[in-house]
Amino acid sequence: MGAVKAAVAAVGVAFAAGAASVAAGRLASDVALKAPPGEPLPTEPRLTVHATAAGRIVLTRAFASQRPGVYGLTGDDSHAVVGAVLDGAPHAPDTVVRRLERVTHGTLEPGDKVWLTPGLHRGDPRTALGLDHDDVEIPGELGTLPAWFVPGHRDIWVIAVHGLGTTREHPMNVMEFLHRHHFPVLTLAYRGDPGAPRSPDGLNHLGETEWRDVDAAVRHAVRFGAERVVLLGWSTGATMALRAATRSPLRDRVAGLVLDSPVLDWAATLRALAAARRTPGALLPLAVRAAQGRTGLRAAPTGEDTDSSGLRTPTLLFHGPDDTVAPWGPSQRLAARRPDRVTLRTVRHAPHGAMWNADPKAYEEALRRFLTPLV
Repeated sequence: MGAVKAAVAAVGVAFAAGAASVAAGRLASDVALKAPPGEPLPTEPRLTVHATAAGRIVLTRAFASQRPGVYGLTGDDSHAVVGAVLDGAPHAPDTVVRRLERVTHGTLEPGDKVWLTPGLHRGDPRTALGLDHDDVEIPGELGTLPAWFVPGHRDIWVIAVHGLGTTREHPMNVMEFLHRHHFPVLTLAYRGDPGAPRSPDGLNHLGETEWRDVDAAVRHAVRFGAERVVLLGWSTGATMALRAATRSPLRDRVAGLVLDSPVLDWAATLRALAAARRTPGALLPLAVRAAQGRTGLRAAPTGEDTDSSGLRTPTLLFHGPDDTVAPWGPSQRLAARRPDRVTLRTVRHAPHGAMWNADPKAYEEALRRFLTPLV
């Protein structure tokens, strides 16, 4: 009888441990599947504001605060734009001085906790950039998708799609450039974004279902005069653009594809985000399995994107080795497998979704060279 009780107790303990592991895996998967739009990813460290002066800001010294380029700087109730590191400015050994370009919202005070973000602009194209735009509604699979449309003179439209941790404000980084070159620009909010429908399960599918909202945007563009479109996406928005370029019934209208920091191996991205939340390594495989069970996502056998073989569209790919969210390796392999279609521009010292920020002029020149033969 004692042996039976012991066996039952052992089964109970094993069941409880298994249930706890499943729950832990599910919780760990939330970091990617429930990532709120516009909130920082866990890979982005918090920095402390030490001081501000005319045109300058002093921040905690860290790899992030020493990145080259221009970035948004966001706090709980503030937003600013910071430029280059000012190496010649006096500062303490544990701080960094950067150029403070402007404060767009709130105030920055010593002691404030802030983080760098790819997005430089707040508001809409009119309030942030002085560009006339229309607020449009795109009929989507799950309901109406709000979008901004900035008109241009060409019959080839650019459809811009943001990714993890950002909103449709992020594409405004390149909107002035595109407007200057006369491209109509359509920037949409997709399922899960503010003002857009939720996905049926309330989860982010990392582009696997969201791409159908990009397909809806292509349909809208064609309906209102676009002969062709260029899909420009960041992060999971780049994944969505790739899916639309290979799966959409209107894929023949896609003249070009621009991918910035694409998530080509969603399982690696989920592991990276979960690890940044200090999930123990032993639980990371459980997080991946939990995500698969909750969303129906399937990892490719070798971690490669399954749509790359069907790619028929000229593609410009921006990515680099310092992206800790979406590994650079799959982008390198995509470019190596499809040299007939893909041009890889390697960008160093830039975090996820911020290839433009590291060197805006070089980024826009590469974009100009890519777009010119398409028009």
